[in-house]
Amino acid sequence: MVAQPTGLAIGVPTPRVDGVDKTTGRATYTADIQLDGALFGKTLRSPFPYARIVSIDTSAAEQVPGVHAVVTGADIYEGARHGRAVLDIPVLAQGVVRFIGEQVAAVAADDEDIAQRALDLIEVEYEELPAVLTMDEAKAEGAPLVHEDMLQVKGYPKEVTEPSNVYTVWEWAKGDVDAGMAEADVIVENTFTTPRQHQAYLEPHTCLVVAHPSGKVDVWAGNKSPHPGKRMVAMAIGLDAADVVFNPVTIGGDFGGKGSAMAIPVAWMLSTRTGRPVKIVFDYSEDLTSANPRHASRVTVRTGATRDGVIIAHEALVEYDSGAYAGFKPGGHLGGASAAAGPYRAANTRIIEHQVYTNNVPCGYMRGPGEPQAMFAAESQIDCLAAALRMDPAELRRKNLVVEGEEDSLGTVFEQVRSVETLNAALHAAGYGESKPPDERFAYGKGVAIGERVQAGGETHAGVTFHPDGSVTVNTSVFEQGTGSYTVMQQIVADELRMPIEQISVAVWDTASTSFDSGIGGARVTRMASAAVWNAAQAAKGELFKVAAEVLEWPDDLLEVDGTELRRTDNGESVEWASLVERTAVPIVGLGDVQDTARNPYTAFTAQVAEVAVDRETGQVKLLTITTAHDTGKILNPIGHQGQVNGGVVQGIGFGLQEELAVEDGRVTTASFADYKIPTAADLPELRTVLLDEEQGGGWGPYQIKGIGEQSNSQAAPAIANAVADAVGVRIRDLPVTAEKVYRALQAE
Repeated sequence: MVAQPTGLAIGVPTPRVDGVDKTTGRATYTADIQLDGALFGKTLRSPFPYARIVSIDTSAAEQVPGVHAVVTGADIYEGARHGRAVLDIPVLAQGVVRFIGEQVAAVAADDEDIAQRALDLIEVEYEELPAVLTMDEAKAEGAPLVHEDMLQVKGYPKEVTEPSNVYTVWEWAKGDVDAGMAEADVIVENTFTTPRQHQAYLEPHTCLVVAHPSGKVDVWAGNKSPHPGKRMVAMAIGLDAADVVFNPVTIGGDFGGKGSAMAIPVAWMLSTRTGRPVKIVFDYSEDLTSANPRHASRVTVRTGATRDGVIIAHEALVEYDSGAYAGFKPGGHLGGASAAAGPYRAANTRIIEHQVYTNNVPCGYMRGPGEPQAMFAAESQIDCLAAALRMDPAELRRKNLVVEGEEDSLGTVFEQVRSVETLNAALHAAGYGESKPPDERFAYGKGVAIGERVQAGGETHAGVTFHPDGSVTVNTSVFEQGTGSYTVMQQIVADELRMPIEQISVAVWDTASTSFDSGIGGARVTRMASAAVWNAAQAAKGELFKVAAEVLEWPDDLLEVDGTELRRTDNGESVEWASLVERTAVPIVGLGDVQDTARNPYTAFTAQVAEVAVDRETGQVKLLTITTAHDTGKILNPIGHQGQVNGGVVQGIGFGLQEELAVEDGRVTTASFADYKIPTAADLPELRTVLLDEEQGGGWGPYQIKGIGEQSNSQAAPAIANAVADAVGVRIRDLPVTAEKVYRALQAE
């Protein structure tokens, strides 16, 4: 069923309902929660990338006044591991450490200073082992295995029959690539590399755990996937998932990085040992060196085309440095590797993904997981092909973009394909093709990149409750991480009930109050939660109409809710619905459930154009504008939508121009924000947004929507690299595009 918005709330620019609490400090984050008797937990971490633990002596630490517990891997069952899919992450290291920063021991103390003093007294004897620190080292014949026990590890995407540092090989294929290459008039091959990128959320990983004497466990944590999270924690500590409850709390940003158990099982160990609540708050150095950043990658691309620019064969090997563990990925691998195919219609395509274990910081999900790396390669490659063909890069894209009714390069046919329209909108708004300003020192250029993304599905639940005081509550199973989803939920109910949004509140169910929620990710929340909330609003109205039929003897098929009133549509007679709720003695509740794991038939396109000025003498790149065009269906809240667009673009700019979680000899060297540089307001260009006509696009669910959360951050980096090439004629194939790289390339020319 398609909703018919009244225009009172849906589509109306609406400030975030939680904005005031967050900006004034009233919002409660995990670190703010104070429980009687709570202790501070802290973990000791490995100083070596690969080593055998010979012995651990905690006796001196245990004698420190104010220390209540010290635990090691020996204090939990052998093989205690967790992971979002692959169960390869030890709760605490048992016998071996696999990266610098791995958790080896933990202390619970009265305060952080005491905990740190105790950690400093723990003596660990290590026997260093030969480490593999690059993908080439890991893939070399006879290389040391990062996980010698791979055959005992559960959850790999494909069955492992022989231990290898390449723990997953995934393939997408269509047609005959070798035959296609043989027919090509022009073949272009390139290799592109990208570094690790941290999500840079404001709140580092934090958890508060209470292990009750009954065996039940209460958890407060900035975790966007609480239902999968409780299963993960339960599996790690040997309990039933029903015994673990995740409680809602404000989450200080995520961008893909907050879906794992992280230190929760360690906090449980300490709470179990002490009988008291235990809180663990990572400092940001810990987060940068041991959490789960975006994967470093190497993508080798080969493309064959006819002389007139028709792509007939395309292949890519996409290699991701997974670091020491695979468990931070919900699927064990990165489906975003398939973006290396591009949004085109090549008849012959082969994309192969390698996930590679190394003794580096383990990597996980970050906005559009795997896509920015693959898309940087694919969209840079299109410009390289255009140069070989002496074609305009935009025209080459137009010639090959998949359109409605066609198979894409991987053999999928999507609906509502608006590829060319999205590209043209971005080009027009950016003034693509206009003459460049004359300047002796600075060279100007424009670059384009385009991609598509399909929103994820899953399961979510919602409730709408009419209260006797005339207020309405929206219940949700979603733990929102800062995207404005709660505001959209209120807008939906406000629109359906024709009432001010101020009369509607949001309450979040803990994990014991609803059966399951897939969590946040894959730009699924607006798609799934909007449908669940809309269904709940319809159900609540239906229950209210039943009460009116019983109490007032009104026909339940001739009723509508209009703000505070319940009105008959045949004669206009009305009553305040709160009076009916009072007479029932209990609130009137409607529930809405959405379970949709089927393939989403709708795809959404994003095209971006970057304009740069490059200093010919120094190589410095000045980003002047980013123009981004989106096909996103119905927009429920323009303010929130634009925030998602801008935030994604800024992260893409960081990926393209400055961010690099640098690792040397297995050690993260950018271990603070003094060294790890993210874009500030001073670094940002003019941001232009073009939205395609939503009435022509359509989408999923009652509001015909498409996602936006992961749409806007994958195109900026290739657009910037392409703009630099357009400006000064040098191709940067390894991100970020720094002044030093451009300068050296210019000198080499």
